[in-house]
Amino acid sequence: MSERLRALSGWTKPPQLTAGAFAALILAGTGALSLPIATEARESAPLVTALFTATSSVCVTGLIVEDTPVYWSAFGEVVIMVLIQVGGFGIVALATVLSLVAGRTLGLRMAVRAGAEAKSLTLGEVRQLVTGVLLVTVIFESALWLVLTLRWWLGHGEAFGHAAYMGLFHAISAFNNAGFALYVDSLEGFATDPWITLPVAMAVICGGLGFPVWVELWRHARRSSERRHWTLHTKITLVTSAVLLAVGFVVFLAFEWRNAATLGTLGVGDKLLVAFFQGMTPRTAGFNTLDFAEMNTQTLLATDVLMFIGGGSAGTAGGIKVTTFALLAFVIYATVRGETSVHVAGRRLAGGVVSQATTVVLLAIGLVVSATLALLSITEFTLDQVLFEATSAFSTVGLSTGITDELPLAGELILVFLMFVGRLGPITLASALALRRRARRYDYPEEQPIVG
Repeated sequence: MSERLRALSGWTKPPQLTAGAFAALILAGTGALSLPIATEARESAPLVTALFTATSSVCVTGLIVEDTPVYWSAFGEVVIMVLIQVGGFGIVALATVLSLVAGRTLGLRMAVRAGAEAKSLTLGEVRQLVTGVLLVTVIFESALWLVLTLRWWLGHGEAFGHAAYMGLFHAISAFNNAGFALYVDSLEGFATDPWITLPVAMAVICGGLGFPVWVELWRHARRSSERRHWTLHTKITLVTSAVLLAVGFVVFLAFEWRNAATLGTLGVGDKLLVAFFQGMTPRTAGFNTLDFAEMNTQTLLATDVLMFIGGGSAGTAGGIKVTTFALLAFVIYATVRGETSVHVAGRRLAGGVVSQATTVVLLAIGLVVSATLALLSITEFTLDQVLFEATSAFSTVGLSTGITDELPLAGELILVFLMFVGRLGPITLASALALRRRARRYDYPEEQPIVG
């Protein structure tokens, strides 16, 4: 077996290896969820239902075609929880494990692949990635598990065993930005309970920052007496994430303040709490404490934008990533100023980084638009609903206006494709572009077409 794995690592490219591993995990999850024991009715789930749920779990999305606590049995819920944990563990950790199993040392291409996903790590530190990811995951999930268990046990009268189970499921789902909940209405019943919503929000934010950021924060915390020199990646991720969280909070307050179906009937304190949570969920969390089907069109469009941007690189969040969004913003700013190079926080961006970011964004926009057109052509839902659903699937968010279970078979398969590509696409595309970078041996005469 070891010889086969070693041979596999010799010819398989990292992006292909990653996609193959995730596809295999989805197929395994589909098989487990297709077992009669996985449903409450003790009947085999339809193949597409099992495939959709497994894909949503592995890709930590949260979209569902059947209510999780109603349709799936305890065995099915545990399968979903395991798939979320393995999928959220990270593409880099999975690729590194496979490489270490296949060969006792990391090949250069795999090391470069892992470094592209976690840019704060050097080639010599790639071996420490799995341990670091595991440690961060255990710390955050254990802390949230404890808080949620105590709250459901002492504050909501749940039996301790059931509270512990609910706490574990939602802790794993929250930190991995999955959005699966064991309540039919997600967390709407706890909208004004800060002991539930705030810990969940903090776990979502921490998971969405990305493991390279937490590695750097940990290193600086251990060397508090030394002068801190943050990497550009960490600076961009922290600042942009904070700005987007503030934007989401303000958007929900502004557009839903008087909406009687959402924030309108709440007191000022509860409005602030709920708006903060809902402004956070487009970070690809997938939980909701308000019904998105009742929200204003402006709110849905703003949420589309926030979902598309997503969270931090090398974390559990999806989307094009905040660093990609920020880099394009810096490019626009430099272009408007007439500068020939892009400078950020005392650093000059490499031309290859700019082209990678542009490629990822344009391809992502094309994919979401194409999927939206396809869904519009096979359903009778409005553009607001379909665009929201397509963006949520691609960005592995899991929010919905309630149309997921009403889509035809072709629509469900489109979402399955979007979730898979959305989870793997931006990461594998960026790494593939980096690995294929090469200089031309010759060039043609320069000419400048008219722009605008």
